Amino acid sequence: MLNGIDVSNWQGVVDWGRHAKAGVSFAFAKATEGVTFTDPWFGRNWTGMRESWIVCGAYHFARPSGNPEAQVGHFLRAVGQAGGLHRGDLLALDLETNDHLPAPRVARFARRWCDAVIAQAGVRPVVYTFLSFARNGNCAGLESYPLWIAAPDHPRGRPEVPVPWSNWAIHQHSNKPVDRNVFRGTRADLTSLGYRPRRSEDA
Repeated sequence: MLNGIDVSNWQGVVDWGRHAKAGVSFAFAKATEGVTFTDPWFGRNWTGMRESWIVCGAYHFARPSGNPEAQVGHFLRAVGQAGGLHRGDLLALDLETNDHLPAPRVARFARRWCDAVIAQAGVRPVVYTFLSFARNGNCAGLESYPLWIAAPDHPRGRPEVPVPWSNWAIHQHSNKPVDRNVFRGTRADLTSLGYRPRRSEDA
């Protein structure tokens, strides 16, 4: 399994070189939330991950009460302004609040958000969530997307998998001193979930 971390503005300055030397192979950094917030540390984190040869991931914190397509536009603009997508880069939806909406509406928002990312960026996103949130029906219809499950009470690499998924891709197994994750597979397996340039972009 590969070791990874995830970060946001709450971590402030991240020493990516140190993490890489300590065996971190992949990471996710918060990019945006809703349609107005851009993490002030995202650009620095995106560059730091890439310069340290860490597989780069960006995530968007979902606000299901808002418009999913508008949130995707905000998210992808932030990624573009930070340097854009390179081959193998990962995109993720952080789905952990319902904004006081019923589960079917939350799930519909998430499906539309994922559809918009595929249409606009050509990437099938990873979905981050936690057990009780998924069990309440907020993730209905997302089983085709790789699951990034927050389950720090379960042993590393042995999380419980909630419906609608039947397996997991990434397990967030610890929150101390930083959020720590494992991916079940190789670096090539992980980057195969990420961005693939069109042939014209490779030229």
